[in-house]
Amino acid sequence: MGSARSETRVFSGIGASPGIAIGTARVTDRSRVIVVEAAVPPEDIPAEVARFTTALSRSRDDLLALKESLAARRGAEHLYVVDAHLLILDDSMLRQGTIDLIERDGINAEAALKKNLDKFKEFFAGIDDDYLRERFGDVETVVERILRHMVGKRHERIDAIDEGKRLIVAHDLSPTDILQMDKGKVVGFVTDLGGRTSHTSILARAFEIPAVVGLETITAEDIDGLPVIIDGTTGTIVVNPSEEMFRDYLRKKQHYDYLEQELLKLKDLPAETQDGHRMRLMRNIEFPEEIPSLTSHGGQGVGLYRTEMLYMNRPELPDEEEQYRAYAAIVENVAPDPVAIRTLDIGGDKLATDLHLEDEMNPAMGLRAIRLSLRRPEVFKSQLRAILRAGRKGTVRLFFPMISGIEEVRSAKAILRECMEELRSADIPFDEEIETGIMIEVPSAVTIADLLAREVDFFSVGTNDLIQYSLAIDRTNEHLAHLYQPLHPAILRSLKTVVDAAHAAGIRVCMCGEMAGEPLYLPILLGLGFDELSMTAVSIPRVKKILRRARRADAERLVARALTFATAAEVESFVKSEISARFSESFD
Repeated sequence: MGSARSETRVFSGIGASPGIAIGTARVTDRSRVIVVEAAVPPEDIPAEVARFTTALSRSRDDLLALKESLAARRGAEHLYVVDAHLLILDDSMLRQGTIDLIERDGINAEAALKKNLDKFKEFFAGIDDDYLRERFGDVETVVERILRHMVGKRHERIDAIDEGKRLIVAHDLSPTDILQMDKGKVVGFVTDLGGRTSHTSILARAFEIPAVVGLETITAEDIDGLPVIIDGTTGTIVVNPSEEMFRDYLRKKQHYDYLEQELLKLKDLPAETQDGHRMRLMRNIEFPEEIPSLTSHGGQGVGLYRTEMLYMNRPELPDEEEQYRAYAAIVENVAPDPVAIRTLDIGGDKLATDLHLEDEMNPAMGLRAIRLSLRRPEVFKSQLRAILRAGRKGTVRLFFPMISGIEEVRSAKAILRECMEELRSADIPFDEEIETGIMIEVPSAVTIADLLAREVDFFSVGTNDLIQYSLAIDRTNEHLAHLYQPLHPAILRSLKTVVDAAHAAGIRVCMCGEMAGEPLYLPILLGLGFDELSMTAVSIPRVKKILRRARRADAERLVARALTFATAAEVESFVKSEISARFSESFD
């Protein structure tokens, strides 16, 4: 064991939050409770139910105490995570479903809770959207908290760590663990479990804590107390680095930190080309906790607010008042910059059981997004009224997802007008001049972009789905990853069609897919004529740096040439050679 501890070991995982952290490993017990099913005699069933409900009550007390502590330390904008967990804890499906299993199957509470969790897991696993699928992790976190209370197993609190420069090593970490981290003491973390789109990873990026997840067995390694290096950009972990590796990574860290500081100096500078053309650089958000990062990186508003999170992990739908409070809080915190709120984009993957949706063979192309909203107008109207009311708190843009034809747009706008009339009749103030737009993410919308542009105030291009649907590629299938090509000639021509149609009709066009946040693509998107780009916060200064060194006229010539190539490989080779020649130091 001594020799193993002294040798250098390198591990690879998923880079969840960029940056380099150097410190001492602190292995923290976040292992899952092992559940063994046991029969419970009929006469003991009431006591077993009581044991479960007591654990629920204690878990609620934990979260309420944590909420009070966080409110004092971090402020109210970070309490959404705890509120979400409290909501899951109060979920009747979780509570009553577990009690029903105890009583029906005559089993111990731990086993009943685990069986109930498996039901949640089953339908979350079928969700097409990465972000939504990984919200199951929040349910797991809450269930684990309940289980720990039932078996008397408590975890060390992250905020109890008092030594400096520690790298947390854990089986898994919850979003509330991230909220408790003091960056003066905890400089990064690695976990066995997790993905890049988990709530934990999103918060790590929001708070700029380097992290690598999905290492599978890192906690089985004997590394507690050893020096460790985390490279959250490449997903690399180095345990017990050699002197040469240490010096190399120290230089990398210093260089990375220097570049980050230099990029943040661009925060208050205009997103403007050298020949005077401005683009609005915005960010995509799901949670209120992401807003401070938007501000610190110089974002100019929210280009995509995913509202699905309000519908997650619960059997009942959020009512109008709950939605209004959530939207208004975002809008107020971002004002005077705009917030583009996308209406509900869920479907056959059943995120809220009150929707009573049937299972579908292919939910990605089934009853989802605007199709579901039009099928369930009472659900749609509740959301629209909440968004309209939130518009009084700042500048709100409202847009509809997965539009495939004119009829959908006109039907959605007709329901929006009904909502406006209902609010007027009730003498409830709302934004009378709210802008309405649509997502361009399916090929049919591209083909009739000129017709659609006459119906709305703006377009928002979702390249993730547009590329997937246009090239018939499942972007979650690792065997087809090489065919997911943003610079495919068909995609470039589609984007040009959309931008040209929007500008011919005198409306703005934004891009909110992953392509928007890749600095390599900025000259292409500039040359195509996009007015706005929405991305992750950390991408904003990188994209702005390229934009401020570019000229729109040069970008237009680059696009004209790129459109002459026949394959994605040819386009990519050309673009990389042109950009490396013009912006080499910007891609350091």
